[in-house]
Amino acid sequence: MPIRWYGSGDPNDPLYKHFSRIVNLTLHAMAFAAVNSGLWFWQQIRHPWGHLNWFTEIWLLVLMLNLLFVVRERPREEKSVLSKD
Repeated sequence: MPIRWYGSGDPNDPLYKHFSRIVNLTLHAMAFAAVNSGLWFWQQIRHPWGHLNWFTEIWLLVLMLNLLFVVRERPREEKSVLSKD
């Protein structure tokens, strides 16, 4: 099922930017899973690669930094009209 955005298509909208960051994080995680599983499979079958551990760990670190950025940059909730603050 394709991802759909039902809000405004304004790229300056904070919620739209957050949604875009989530989609990019998802694509990053899918690329990580596909490439790394393929490389590990290929290593087991044919060619031992001594630096594959480092490659995977560094890419995983970059993926986790991407996740932290998405969580940190999420839009803040606006105060409700009914709140007493």
